Amino acid sequence: MLKQLSDKKYKDTLEKQQYRIAGSHSAVKICGWTKSMLRDEGGCYKLKFYGIMSNQCLQMTTSMSCANRCEFCWRGYKAPVSKDWKWAVDDPEEIIEQSIAAHHKLLIGFKGFERLNKKAYEQSLEVKHVALSLTGEPIIYPKINEIIDLFHKRGISTFLVTNAQYPEEIKKLRPITQLYISMDAPNKKLLKKIDKPLFKDFWERFNKSLEYMAKRNDRTCIRITVIKGKNDVEPENYAHLIEKANTYFIEVKAYMHVGESRERLKEDNMPTHEEVVEFSKEINKHLKNYEIVSEHIPSRVVLLAKKKFKKNGKWHTWINFKDTSKLLPTPTTGLSNKGTKDLIRQRKQDNKK
Repeated sequence: MLKQLSDKKYKDTLEKQQYRIAGSHSAVKICGWTKSMLRDEGGCYKLKFYGIMSNQCLQMTTSMSCANRCEFCWRGYKAPVSKDWKWAVDDPEEIIEQSIAAHHKLLIGFKGFERLNKKAYEQSLEVKHVALSLTGEPIIYPKINEIIDLFHKRGISTFLVTNAQYPEEIKKLRPITQLYISMDAPNKKLLKKIDKPLFKDFWERFNKSLEYMAKRNDRTCIRITVIKGKNDVEPENYAHLIEKANTYFIEVKAYMHVGESRERLKEDNMPTHEEVVEFSKEINKHLKNYEIVSEHIPSRVVLLAKKKFKKNGKWHTWINFKDTSKLLPTPTTGLSNKGTKDLIRQRKQDNKK
């Protein structure tokens, strides 16, 4: 195991920041939007964009280690970094059990909250979504496919974010509900400056990841975190990289001046929502098959989607979570859902264009 993860001071620091350790290399933390939903103050942008119930979402990671030192990350620079897996490999079932238990334990304090939405709290006792994007790089967990399958068997949808430094893992990754790639810069020089990657061939890895992303048959998304005065440049190059990935969705989101990123960036680096909207429009000018669909002002985020999601003048970006267990093909169930067959057929047609 990495020395940093076995260090008591490091674990104590995480506990103070409301993280909970699951096993030896995974972690859980309650999302601010989950808390907001329980307080009856509204859900996150994923509720507005895709229909995710924020009060039923588990935020966790299968790896606290990462191969980047991104400027805008809220993690401290004392967090573990590594290009390769160096831990003991925890059992995926145990990770899920411990993560859900820690999640519920962190939520217990809300039972005495005066303005608690009781129905939302009762619903929160059943986890329906998992966001594998808390910290670190979750895709490098050696049993990532097993844990994804186990989440699906429980009827839990999966949303995974990767920094695109592990293209072969993207290629081997089993179908998930929605896969994200973080696109933090429009060119090699700027990506090195912002992400501070450990890999020397980081740009080649990034581009290979985009190529593998384009070949996937599940829902895919590019996430651009806009840092004012840093990476809000060259919209045409962002568009070129997006076209290479051929993702269904694009999320353009403001950098938020929180956590230890405040030691590296200024509050002025946090763009307004209006500035995010304008930059989204600039990127979209160079894209062929996308349109701006929606926005979530509190999160300062804009959603763009492939035009095929617009039918009879209305956008259909929400996921039918009632069919989560059948939505994606697995070795045991095969293509048992007509929607899955249509999705894959359309995806293959898109890839030929």
